[in-house]
Formats: sequence, structure tokens, C-alpha cells
Amino acid sequence: MVSLRLLLFTALVAAACAAPISPATTEEDNQKFAQEYLRKLYNLTSTSGGNSGRRHNEIADKLREMQKFFGLQVTGMLDSNTLEVMKKSRCGVPDVAHYSTFPGGQKWQTQSLTYRIENYTPDMLTADVDKSIQQAFEVWTKVTPLKITRIYSGTADIMISFVTGEHGDYSPFDGPGGTLAHAFAPSPGIGGDTHFDEAETFTTGSAGFNLFLVAAHEFGHALGLSHSNNPGALMYPIYNYVNPGTFVLPQDDLQGIQSLYGPNPGIPPKDPNPPPKPPKQPKPNNCDHSLAVDAVTTLRGEMILFKDSYFWRNSPQMGTVEQDTIKSFWPEIPDNIDAAYEIRERDVVFLFKENQVWALFGYDILQGYPQNIQNLGLPKTVNKIDAALYNEDTKKTFFFVGKKYYSYDEAKKKMDKGYPRMIEADFPGIGGKVDAAVEHNGLVYFFSGSRMLEFNFKLKKVQRILKSNFFLGCQK
Repeated sequence: MVSLRLLLFTALVAAACAAPISPATTEEDNQKFAQEYLRKLYNLTSTSGGNSGRRHNEIADKLREMQKFFGLQVTGMLDSNTLEVMKKSRCGVPDVAHYSTFPGGQKWQTQSLTYRIENYTPDMLTADVDKSIQQAFEVWTKVTPLKITRIYSGTADIMISFVTGEHGDYSPFDGPGGTLAHAFAPSPGIGGDTHFDEAETFTTGSAGFNLFLVAAHEFGHALGLSHSNNPGALMYPIYNYVNPGTFVLPQDDLQGIQSLYGPNPGIPPKDPNPPPKPPKQPKPNNCDHSLAVDAVTTLRGEMILFKDSYFWRNSPQMGTVEQDTIKSFWPEIPDNIDAAYEIRERDVVFLFKENQVWALFGYDILQGYPQNIQNLGLPKTVNKIDAALYNEDTKKTFFFVGKKYYSYDEAKKKMDKGYPRMIEADFPGIGGKVDAAVEHNGLVYFFSGSRMLEFNFKLKKVQRILKSNFFLGCQK
């Protein structure tokens, strides 16, 4: 499981949410862009001069470090997926640098803090700014003993302002589309101060950048937290919109802030006789030979196998299999996924649950999703998909429903004529209902109960019958 990173500053550094430099247009520009990114965020030192072989090796090492942090395919090469992540708006605190962990890091030595809003952005009503800032602080005060009070004059512990460009803290903003904000770790003077880049568009909704979400992240830094490499965490480096109305502080961040300040003593103790809760889904065992998976897909070179509220990540490059909860990576995605598939050339993964489909770019839900599966052209009688499989050669996606399947043309965005057809007619030996399907190394793997059938698409025959946990390190 992705571990909690309780990383605290050992020096006074700005937590700048940024895409470090302007978009690159040529291969040479991309290389310079990547080296500057690694210099700022991964302590790359050999960007010029010196031994060229040594410089190349350090760049490759730092790329691998960055790729591992973000769950990308670890190659040490500047591929398109790595470059895409580098260009996202994100926090400028280095992901890997000179950190120390609790209790040696910086935190406020008092539980009573103050904040002051020095000026306002014209993007929002004054009242909306006040409310967003207050609610962002409440994210942290609700779960700790901290009391953070607003003052209207004088110097507060946390001074908040909207500024542009060079603004006196040696951490200049870079205009629209780059830096969002930055905050300073707890310390006397500038410590805790939080600056928002006025060149950005701040809002209360999903357009532009939601001020509540940006502020809540930055206030985490102002209170002493650094980044988590858990994509579902508030303290994940890259900005990701979630609905503020339903926002709940993720467990990763909760554990982090409470390790510094403890829990809120004002929260009443739990009822010794609480009402019974629905039974919790047991953690599935990857070496259970009766294991039946819910859905399988690839994701940026890894194989993802879903089961109940969990999923496994099989990383061939790392030679490891990790298990995580779905909510820890995709908080808004439901458990018990029905079907999944990836279109690699578009770097998009689709997840299905009952009559809805979500489209993911890595760990982000694409705008406009979820959608109803009938938008794909499926008949109204189909309210659930059992499995999905994308064929890279034909650019078609097969949707398996019961003993039949449909063919969807991804280029034309519509169902092919002449479907549904019987699964057995076109995939002899597969039999009846399919639970999941995935293409791997030129072969198709169909999951049905505890069995996995290795199917040669060109020869139209089943080559091997394996256990469904074959890809989970339990081949015996």
C-alpha cells in the first residue's frame, strides 16, 4: 500500500503549487523542461557541465525516482506519460529532498493560532473568499486541538494574501497556468504565511481552481505537513478537483496532522454500544485459489485487478504486486467495479459500475463523467456490463453481457452493426459468462470464476487454463 509520507521541512521552503516552467514544444525543450523540474523537485544537481555520462545517469536515476513516486512505469526515460505528469499544476515543495519525520520536524508550539486576510481576489465575492478560507482551516481544526482565529489588523501567525510575480519572498509567481499558491512551514516570521497567485482564476466551483481545495492543501503545509504520494490524499502534490460539498479529509491526511498535534479532544468518545454497521468487506487474499476478480485493466504499463473495495497493482518493471483500496486512489469511484479497460494511445481508463461509466486520466476523473452506459449506444435493456476488452489492432472495444457481447467502434463512437453476438461463436472455448478480460503480451485473458483462460486471438483458441490469481504472484 502507498505509505503515508509524514515529511516535514528541515528548512524554510515555499510550498508552491506549480507547473515549474512554460510548456515545451520540441524534444530539446522537453529535455530542458524535465531537467529543470528534477532540479527543483528531486534535487538534481548535474544539469550541465561535468562528466556527461555521470550527468546522464543522475538524470535517469532522478526520473526513476519521480516515476516511482507517481506510480508511473519506472523506466528512467522521459516518456510521454512522465512528461504529462510533469506539466500538471502541482506543489513546488520537493517530493524528495532533505526531509525529517515526526517528531523532529517543524510544527507550531501553541494550539492557538491566528490568521489574517490581507487582501482579496476580484475573481470571487469577498464573502465567498472568507467562507472558503474559514472552511479550509476547519478541515484541520475539526480533527485536532488547534484553534485558529481570524484577526483583522496587526500581524497574525498565518498571513494570507493574493499577489503576483515577485512579491518579496524569493519565490515569484509565474502567471496563469503555472503556480497556484505557496505556503511556508511553521516558524517565526514568514512561517505559516500563505500566498495565492492572483494571475490564476479562483472559484467556489469546478471551473478554474477551487479556492477551498487550494487553501486547504496549503494550510496543511502551513501547519507542518509535506506531501503524500497517495493520489487520494489532500496533500498529494498535484491539484485535483473534488466536490467541496462532500469533501471528507482522507485518512492519509488525518493520520499525518494528528501525528503532529493529536486528535480533537472536543470530539465525544465513541458510543460504547453503537448501532451495528454493515459487515465490512474482508481484505481479499491474492493467494486464495478460489479467488474470482471483478474487473481487470492495464494502467500505464501495470495490470490492475479489482476485487470488492480493493485492487492489486502488478508492476512488471518493479517485479512487485501491491494491494490498495479503491478509495485511497480514486475517492469518488465506487467499490465493486463491474468492468474496466484502457486505451493506451489515449492514456485513458474506463471503469464501469452498474449503469455508469467513469473515464480516468491516471488518478484524475475526466470532466463530464460519470456518464450513463446507454450513451455508448447499448440497448436500454442492458443496465450492467460484465466485462470489457479493448483490442489495439482493430480499435474496437468488446462489451460482454451475459453470454453475448457487443462491439464498439472507438473511432466512430458508436456500436457496430450485427451485434450482440454469442461469445462462444467468436471466442470458442470461453464458454458462458465472462467476469473480466484483459489483453497482455498479444494474448487475451478471460476471467471466469476462479479460472483464467489464455486465449490466442489470431488462432481463435484457448491455449491454457490458469488460476485467476496467476498475475498476483501465486502461480503455484
